[in-house]
Amino acid sequence: MDTVNQLSRKTVNLHWLIAIVMIALLATGTYMEANQAFALYGIHKSIGVIIFIFAVYRIAWRIKNGWLTTLGSPSARMTKLAKLVHYLLIIGTVLMPISGFVMSAAGGFGVSVFGLELVAANPDPANPREMIAHNESLAFVGHVMHGLGGKILILAVLLHIAGAFKHHLVDKDGTLKRMLGRQI
Repeated sequence: MDTVNQLSRKTVNLHWLIAIVMIALLATGTYMEANQAFALYGIHKSIGVIIFIFAVYRIAWRIKNGWLTTLGSPSARMTKLAKLVHYLLIIGTVLMPISGFVMSAAGGFGVSVFGLELVAANPDPANPREMIAHNESLAFVGHVMHGLGGKILILAVLLHIAGAFKHHLVDKDGTLKRMLGRQI
């Protein structure tokens, strides 16, 4: 279990695993969208499905273990901002994979995890390179949520990183050391 002075290995490992993978998915998603890099979509979807499982587990762990104690004496405004950012990060780690799954599955593109088909693609018999949506409205909602969610999550990640550096360089309160698994 976590203490004020030291976080458990599980907390630290889940944090960094999800952080690194989500940042990589956000970066590749941005790249894929800008460059129509279709070859990356299968890997992106596969990793997204897998990280969803870890994100749900992390949320269950956080509920069981409780919220982390804030170190230092931040202002009420900074405390509210930090809570908002943390909620955006936690919700985003679940909603991004869900919205991506819905966008792809409802859009007829299918979802598989490294070749294990979860939802079959729905190719147009007249043109197998084109997909027929199972539900265009649902696919559109997934698309909008995934696109907007990605932008919000990128902002939240940048604010989170800035906050970590503020804790470490300005406040010098041990927050970053604690998040690295060290005792403070």
